[in-house]
Amino acid sequence: MKIAIAGYGVEGKANYAYWSQDPANELTIVDESESPADLPEGVPTILGADAFSKLEGFDMVIRTAGLSPYKIKTDGKVWSGTNEFMSKCPAPVIGVTGSKGKGTTSSFIAEILKASGRKVWLVGNIGMASLDVLSEISSDDIVVYEMSSFQLWDCEFSPHTAVVLFIEQEHLDVHRDMEDYVSAKAHITLHQTEQDVVIYAADNEYARSIGEESRAIKIGVPSPQTAHIVDGYFWNGEQKLCSTDAVKLVGEHNLANALAAINAVWEYTQSQEAIAQGLGFKGLPHRLAYVATVNEVSYYDDSIATTPTSAVASVKAFPDRHKVLILGGSSKGSDFSNLPAQLALHDVDVLLVGKEGERIREVFEAAHFDRFTVSTAQNMKQIVDQATALAREGSVVLLSPSAASFDMFKNYADRGDQFIAAVQALANQETAA
Repeated sequence: MKIAIAGYGVEGKANYAYWSQDPANELTIVDESESPADLPEGVPTILGADAFSKLEGFDMVIRTAGLSPYKIKTDGKVWSGTNEFMSKCPAPVIGVTGSKGKGTTSSFIAEILKASGRKVWLVGNIGMASLDVLSEISSDDIVVYEMSSFQLWDCEFSPHTAVVLFIEQEHLDVHRDMEDYVSAKAHITLHQTEQDVVIYAADNEYARSIGEESRAIKIGVPSPQTAHIVDGYFWNGEQKLCSTDAVKLVGEHNLANALAAINAVWEYTQSQEAIAQGLGFKGLPHRLAYVATVNEVSYYDDSIATTPTSAVASVKAFPDRHKVLILGGSSKGSDFSNLPAQLALHDVDVLLVGKEGERIREVFEAAHFDRFTVSTAQNMKQIVDQATALAREGSVVLLSPSAASFDMFKNYADRGDQFIAAVQALANQETAA
């Protein structure tokens, strides 16, 4: 089969490794970059800005997740690693999507199931590339798949259990509009049957619309009939499970993530011990992670927070303390119109950084929110120094940018790592003094 590997980043390399196992396949690597890294020797390539418009004559085009299907011009079949995995996976799949909370909820689910004694594979955005482990998965295992809108865009299969978390406007730098973004998310339930399950955030209009349109068994979160909280304890229906103190991650949004996870695992385990142990998951890198306290100021790395609602959630996690919020970066087409009113409810000063900082400034000024400073920083050390100057004794400095990172950093992880390094340098200065 003549196959084009469209996009040669992390997922594209996994796609190449998978389809190159069959010697009958004739592979060509296609990428907009003129010189993608780690090209295998001797493999044909189509490179350059218009590469994806030159795909006529291929039997199949394997689309990497971040590549819009609208950019692909071909007379062959467009396929993806997600489609291939979902069509071949022998184990039940719990799929998790949403604009925020996917990684944490997926981790809660995986940790609970592991604590119950099940073999679990965590794949997708948060875990390993799904095709890398497909051959190792058995029918007795369970797959937890964190699914972005990019992976779901043209997906022809839906997981047995679909979890649809809070959805808000983002990724409009790639999607055509909000309708396109939500439509892509909706593929997580599009092919479900009456034997499947959908769990959705009942208080979010987009998640609710996706959940209620599914043919599957519908579980809105929270609900007194399923997972909910009463007097500081998790319950499922009339079954008392464990204290909410089992969740070690800060913020009410993580209690909502825990409720979704309890519903997702209920088919497989009702063990109070497993649920409590799994909810004790300590958190993922760059997700509201404590870094250090320097001169009575606490620093938290929430670089993964690339939407306005994520930033608001991080602010709400510290209700009784003054916050310095670092906002901005590069654009994902997010809607900041509700942000000033949300921030005005809290004791927070904002440091605006990057290209997106200018757009946020315009929104703030239009809303007469004036507790902000426009940063002139050219690197993370300068950003941290300026945020520290806005702090006072007892403050919390939050890197929760509500934007992508690509104007100044390689990715959100690089941004978070540089924030950690800058804070640690501050801590070392205090120790030396």
